[in-house]
This record gives sequence, structure tokens and C-alpha cells, in this order.
Amino acid sequence: MKRVVITGAGTINALGHDVPSTLAAMREGVCGIGPLELRDVERLSIQIGGQVRGFEAEGRYNRQQISLYDRFTQFTLAAAKEAIDQSGLSFSGELAAKSGVVLGTAGGGVSTWDDNYRSVYEDGKNRVHPFVVPKLMNNAAASHVSMEHNLKGPSFTVSTACASSNHAMAQAFTMVRSGLAPAMITGGSESMLCFGGVKAWEGLRVMSRDACRPFSANRNGMVQGEGAGVFVFEEYEHARARGAQILCEVAGFAMSSDASDIVMPSKNGAARAMAGALADAGISREEVGYINAHGTGTAANDKTECAAVADVFGPHADKLMISSTKSMHGHLIGGTGAVELLACIMALRDGVIAPTIGYEEPDPECALDVVPNDARDAEVKVAISNAFAFGGMNAVLALRAA
Repeated sequence: MKRVVITGAGTINALGHDVPSTLAAMREGVCGIGPLELRDVERLSIQIGGQVRGFEAEGRYNRQQISLYDRFTQFTLAAAKEAIDQSGLSFSGELAAKSGVVLGTAGGGVSTWDDNYRSVYEDGKNRVHPFVVPKLMNNAAASHVSMEHNLKGPSFTVSTACASSNHAMAQAFTMVRSGLAPAMITGGSESMLCFGGVKAWEGLRVMSRDACRPFSANRNGMVQGEGAGVFVFEEYEHARARGAQILCEVAGFAMSSDASDIVMPSKNGAARAMAGALADAGISREEVGYINAHGTGTAANDKTECAAVADVFGPHADKLMISSTKSMHGHLIGGTGAVELLACIMALRDGVIAPTIGYEEPDPECALDVVPNDARDAEVKVAISNAFAFGGMNAVLALRAA
């Protein structure tokens, strides 16, 4: 088995339009959640979100590209460019033939669906743009990244609700580790912050009207966000031979299914995924210093995740730092694990633990060190990133410092 490292990272989200600004915001505990600015917002019960502001497609893409790129694809292309530029890779010849793209998204082109449903049902039009289907399909972002960067190897999209990004990155990791590909572009993106997207989530009654407060006793629900996180996963010797900067090592992963309930999380399913990732990486529980939690801010998720952590780590659970950056950038659904991986890289590379902001009241069912409200300096050698999705889909990545 080959070692896998991360040599490039890119993002756009409510905290920043690139990695440096995002990490700076995480260090400062900035809240990117605010009032939504979208059509018919007054008809929504939920009017807040982690919206990407100041992103103008017209300044980045030409008219023909915009006709093909849903907002989630626009975000992905911007993040992918940043990641590939940082990596220093240029894909040609055999490298291009074997390298590919695996991305996660839950909704794909939700904004395109929303716009065209309005056009047909509300405006009474009988025709839609001929590129509606290629614009809204879930694999659109992966396809455009492959075309933009000449990536001719395995390329596809994973859709497992809130675990999509972690599942996608796990597939990319497996391909590089097995020798199938020398490098893979991976991560995820989402843009559900349109009227139809928010209205659908309102029906679940899991959304907060005012703030995301993971692990706090007075938490009252999740808050949606949008954006993308994209990484270059590369075989270690390949990266070393060309003198690449290594951000961290991807050491292992595991996946599990709760096989119990379509919306309620299972402690056992989450625990099996965390324990499996440690076993796959050959890491003992005492080596782990930081967990980037799924931490949605819902009553059920937070207490279930804390119980699973306690089961897996035993007495060491009290020595762990565990935080949810969703409190800052919102829940990016299928893209969330990718943006949250940045917090793990920051912990491993910079020794800075992103906080859980909005924390107001201790909850005895979440009695772990959740790094409340303020970032913390700490040396961390191993971190794990949790993603637990509706449908009981669990995916956990384990990472080591470079």
C-alpha cells in the first residue's frame, strides 16, 4: 500500500473565498452565518444561512460557461483551481491519463432546478434552456474539473447526503493508496441556498432560526451553508520526488451504515466508523488529539456523536479536543466534510484548533472538551474528521501531521 498525502487545498465558503482567509476566520472564531439574500426570502420561515457573499460569476466565467455552470459547479471550479495551483501539478501525459476526480454533493444543481421549476410552473413557459440537464446533474462539477485540468483517469461523483465529501475523499484515498492513480482531485461542494432548497429543509423541522450552537444545551437546530472544498491527494513518493509541499498525510478511513433509521443517528454506527478509521490507519486512540465533529447543532446528532466518541476513546475522550466548525460556516450538506477537513489541516500543520462558537450552556450529554468559542494553540499529531448522514451513512477520515 502506498502512502497518501495532501499537496493542495482550495475552498470558497461563507468564511472566505480561499484557504488563507478561511483559516484566518476559523482562528478568529468568525461567524459567517447571517441573513439570507435570495428571492422570496420573506416567504421562508428560516431566513439565515452561511451564504457565500461577493462571489460574482460574471467576473470569473464567460457567458457560455455560466450557461453550463450551476452555482455549485462555479464554487467547485474556483476551489479546484486554488488546490491545483498550490500543488504545483500540471496534468499531461501519463499523469493526466491516470489522475482523476472524485467529488461529493448531495443536491447538485439545486439552484438550476429551482430556477427552471419557476420558469415552467410559475411563469408558464413551455421551454427551458437546452443545457438545463448538463447544468443540474450531480456529476457536472466533477466533469468540468476534469475537462478544465485535463484529468483523464477515474472521475465520478458520490452522493450520500451529509457524508458525500468524506465518502468521495475516501474513494480518492483508496485509488491513490492502491496505486490506481498517482493523484486525485477530491472534496465536495453544495449550493442549496435558494428558495426551494431552504423550503425543503424547513419541512424537516431541524433548522435553527437564529444560530448554530453545536453541543450547547440551548442548541435549537442546524443552519445551512454553501461552498466547496477541494484537495489534491497525491502518492507520497510522487510528491516527494518533485519537492512538493505536503500539508498532511491521509492515514486511513472507514465507512459504516447504521441500517436503522432514515433520519435518526446511531451511536453504534458512528462508533464503528471512527474505530474503523483508526484501525485502517494503524493509529491507537491515545494518539488522536483532535476530532472535527459532525456537530450539526441538533439535539439528537450532538449527544449521539459525543456518546460514540466516549465509547471509542474511553478515558482518552476527556483528553481530546472536539469542535464543530459548522457553527461558523454552516452545514454545507454534501460539501461540508471537505470544508471541515481544512480545520484538521490547520490543527496538524499550524497547531491551531478551530473553536465551536455560539457555545453558551454546558450539556451533560455533551460533556467533552468542545473548544468553546475561542481557538486554541495545541500540538496535534493525529486528527480525525467525522461525517454522519441521513440514511445512516457514516464516513470518517484519519489524518497525520506531515
